Amino acid sequence: MINTVYRLAAARRFEIAFEDIELFGENAVVRPTNLSICNADMRYYLGTRDAKVMAEKLPMALIHEGVGEVVSDPSGKFQPGEKVVMVPNMAVETNEFIAENYLRSSKFCGSSMDGFLQEYVSISPERLVRLPQGIDMNVAAFTEIVSVSVHAISRFDKIAHACRRRIGVWGDGNLGYITSLFIKKMFPETTLYVFGTSAEKLSDFTFADETVLVNEIPEEMWVDHAFECVGGNGSPVAIEQIIATVKPEAAVSILGVSEYPVPINTRMILEKGLRFFGSSRSGVKDFEKTVEMYEKYPEITDYLGNIISSVNTVRSIADIKAAFEKDTQKAFGKTIMVWEE
Repeated sequence: MINTVYRLAAARRFEIAFEDIELFGENAVVRPTNLSICNADMRYYLGTRDAKVMAEKLPMALIHEGVGEVVSDPSGKFQPGEKVVMVPNMAVETNEFIAENYLRSSKFCGSSMDGFLQEYVSISPERLVRLPQGIDMNVAAFTEIVSVSVHAISRFDKIAHACRRRIGVWGDGNLGYITSLFIKKMFPETTLYVFGTSAEKLSDFTFADETVLVNEIPEEMWVDHAFECVGGNGSPVAIEQIIATVKPEAAVSILGVSEYPVPINTRMILEKGLRFFGSSRSGVKDFEKTVEMYEKYPEITDYLGNIISSVNTVRSIADIKAAFEKDTQKAFGKTIMVWEE
């Protein structure tokens, strides 16, 4: 079967390529229906990645956040028409000690291999997770970033000590919103504080116990543990505030991505005996746990729906480009593309 692949050839320029898809091999075939644009996609689209990286990776199909309908599955695990979320992390080996999303041999859609911006996606059935019936597919489209938060919180649960009276989340963007929401669901007895720079954005965190502007943190403020969801140029200040605010022997989860090295106050890390750990991407088990949370707490998808910035019907390269351009103008939220044949 001939497949149409929409690849980014250079900054702000897409091109079409045609490839064969094997219908009778081991892989399932999925037709993407709802795709979500991530900040990583935008760094490629805008050409803000290092020139050497751009030259090495392009042309490449973007998008690693997406859901679709099964066209065929030789394994019989999924039936045609079933709604699934596609796991973009493509592991080629297993390791007793290292999770699949940290193995250096793993490939990742929209980074080290073509992403989901294709007419059809050939993918192992083991990389698919069945979605609940009736779920909002526009929300389900960004399950990948949700699974990253779930992964980080699950790791936190194993690493952090059991005193969790107060947890602080730094970041009032998409990642901060999602991480805060799931912390509150997974640790309902914990008092959740969200720290951000925008009072308008913080007003959307209605599930948090308290929101705090980062330039108005009281001197007596403290939390037992913290999550950093800022990234970029804001990372140094956020991490400095976290170190100052957390109790000794706190666990600090780093989720924000920064293009450049971030200086940190190692003296206070040592004095307080802090545990810093980074979390990136996710694996099949994280996706499965995320979908289980959707089913257990249906209100989650209602909250997640609040961060959808726009929904864009896509039928052509011009439509794809228009959706990416719209994403450059948003102040907050997720840009969704609904793929129509």
